[in-house]
Amino acid sequence: MAGAGLIEGYAIVSEDGMLADAYRVMPSSLLFEADQRFFEQGLDRVDVVVHGRHSQERQARSHLRHRLILTRRIATLAQHPTNPRALLWNPAGASFETALHALGKDRAAVAVIGGAEAFALFLDQMDAFHLTRAPDVRLPGGRPVFPDVPACSPEAVLMAHRMIADPAVVLDTVARLSMVTWRRSR
Repeated sequence: MAGAGLIEGYAIVSEDGMLADAYRVMPSSLLFEADQRFFEQGLDRVDVVVHGRHSQERQARSHLRHRLILTRRIATLAQHPTNPRALLWNPAGASFETALHALGKDRAAVAVIGGAEAFALFLDQMDAFHLTRAPDVRLPGGRPVFPDVPACSPEAVLMAHRMIADPAVVLDTVARLSMVTWRRSR
């Protein structure tokens, strides 16, 4: 994936490593104002947001962001039917570099925001992964952050992909919400 500049991942997960419930919906129990602020500030610094068709972001500037939406429903690339800043992208039919070029965003800074297959596609190329853990939230039968979860913890998956944890940053002391940035070891 030589076409991208910086590639970062962003996720908030439950204690059991889930980023959505069994219906692919992020429940309100995973929504924290401090994490949403951190997430939006991160997305404001990138050129392109990459995500699966069930993942989304609900910030005031969401409609302004260029995005690649992963899907198997097309052969290669297609314009999104309602968002002129978005392309539908099948990684099996078009390279990441080709998709970025089609967006007019060669050498773009990229944020990958989920789901599990989108994260898995980029795990070996990510420069950083920002993982927030929601204390006391469990989502049995939910959608995992990575395909190997729950057999492995999200942290074990990141370590297996040569990433090293920075110290935790407390985002909200009252909610006991903390985020750890995992960086690529060189």
